[in-house]
Amino acid sequence: MRQRVVNCPQCGKEVVWDAANRYRPFCSERCSMIDLGQWAAESYRIPESDGEDPPEDGE
Repeated sequence: MRQRVVNCPQCGKEVVWDAANRYRPFCSERCSMIDLGQWAAESYRIPESDGEDPPEDGE
């Protein structure tokens, strides 16, 4: 069976997607912790909509 290879979302290094890699999808604990820190610092955000309010129920 062919092993699945993915890119680490933090550094881009190729990583084998395997149960033996406890940090998957990251390549290492370091990349995992950097990502966690970015979440904690609220660096990841969902873009706001175009400014229009969604319709309320019953309208």
